[in-house]
Amino acid sequence: MNALPTTQQSPVNTLTSAQKTQLSKLEKRLRRHVGQAIAEYNMIEDGDKIMVCVSGGKDSYAMLSILMILKTLAPIKFDLIAVNLDQKQPGFPEHILPEYLASLGIEYKVVEEDTYSIVMDKVPEGKTTCSLCSRLRRAILYKTAKELGATKIALGHHRDDMIETLMLNMFHGGKIKAMPAKLGSDNGEHVVIRPLAFCKEEELIQYAALKNFPIIPCNLCGSQPNLERQNIKHMLNGWDKNHPGRIESMFTAMKNIVPSHMCDSELFDFKNITRESGIINGGDTAFDKEEIISPTVNKPAQTIRTHELTKHAIDITEVK
Repeated sequence: MNALPTTQQSPVNTLTSAQKTQLSKLEKRLRRHVGQAIAEYNMIEDGDKIMVCVSGGKDSYAMLSILMILKTLAPIKFDLIAVNLDQKQPGFPEHILPEYLASLGIEYKVVEEDTYSIVMDKVPEGKTTCSLCSRLRRAILYKTAKELGATKIALGHHRDDMIETLMLNMFHGGKIKAMPAKLGSDNGEHVVIRPLAFCKEEELIQYAALKNFPIIPCNLCGSQPNLERQNIKHMLNGWDKNHPGRIESMFTAMKNIVPSHMCDSELFDFKNITRESGIINGGDTAFDKEEIISPTVNKPAQTIRTHELTKHAIDITEVK
């Protein structure tokens, strides 16, 4: 473990005046998003020791940067310790993270474990290594958190990661399940938090460029191009380009789940619904009240609301 002199990283001197203004506005926006997530899910409490997992990617760098700012502004006291896991991947630049973390003056620890050799030995050639690699990495991080006495483990997943996970589980796992903003670890010993849960990847990319973070490639193991997650990301990016606002709506939907209008009988007691149950969550409606376009009214592009559809019901049902 290293405790180094406090030399908070200064802004990049090469930024133009316009870029500095952009950085200031972007940092405030990210800080607001992170603060909202922390407050909504009670991610950080007074006296917490947060183990911030730093991989060398844009997201974890941004998370650490914003948390360090919030630490100075928060009305409560909490500590941060940055942790990096060196998995001994060929070509991994071992000097970058220690030098960068030293420049911040933050307490940090680099854990060295050769999981790369284990994964290469166990996974057949051509198969994706990420699943096994992730399990090994998590186990080591949990062990490290216990050794450090950390009360929370902070991971750098953002809003887009959470949506992608939702889609992956729907398409390939048969579950409506995403990444939680806060949950107990799978070994039951730790609390895992995702402070970037409300942050857009696009903004994190811009922030990383303006801050000039020393990014370490995430494809050192060579398995990344085969990931199904990349296909999901490409699909979502296409939706976002062609249908602005759709991604925001999807994330909002993840926060507005209505069990009575799904099909999971363990989450809602469908069996005991009777006529005496009353109207539950608006009753059996196909859509919530929202603006939609109907081709059946006199004006082809006229916008009407769902609650106005009753008078047009005959026209709508007869259109083939």
